[in-house]
Amino acid sequence: MNTTLPAPRGPQRATVPRDRTAEDSAATAWALAARAGNREAADAFVRALHRDVVRYVAHLSADPQAAEDLAQDTFLRALRTLHRFEGRSSARTWLLTIARRAVVDDFRRAAARPLLADTDDWCLTVERNQPTGLPGFEDGVALQDLLAALPYDRRQAFVLTQLLGLSYAEAAREAGCPIGTVRSRVAWARSALIRRLEQGEEEALGRTPVS
Repeated sequence: MNTTLPAPRGPQRATVPRDRTAEDSAATAWALAARAGNREAADAFVRALHRDVVRYVAHLSADPQAAEDLAQDTFLRALRTLHRFEGRSSARTWLLTIARRAVVDDFRRAAARPLLADTDDWCLTVERNQPTGLPGFEDGVALQDLLAALPYDRRQAFVLTQLLGLSYAEAAREAGCPIGTVRSRVAWARSALIRRLEQGEEEALGRTPVS
């Protein structure tokens, strides 16, 4: 079996507002067609949702370096279990559930893996190999750092609703909790992020943050 997934291709128009409902309907239709054995539909399904999966796992795992590997793992799992997908939820919601499991499994593997690093300077080595000078790079790193400090459940709710654009109802189904809980987690996460940003600005100005 070939485990290499097709890379997403085609122009990405970030400046054009996304029609989430139409995108979800198309992705779900492709998933159902792929389930019936249509390879072109499977390719379209991967390309349509690749960006959302990468963003989701990057923020949820707090490790952007592992995002592509986790996304690859997510799509492999999805394609192997596509015969179970019946279209009761959108393909995107179903896929993000699989992505969350992939992240959790990665956490478990990392916890069980022995630490082999023989240097105390590995963080500096990673930083030196980071791409720099890219548009939005600094802002992206700052957001990643802020999100990484949030508890898992609140980070998940924030990413699903504020970054991926899911409704609170969709996020609640994905997280397996009531809508009110999602709203509470998002509000808490937003307040925590704003507070941390304000503290960072105060520290940059040499002032003592107000608690």
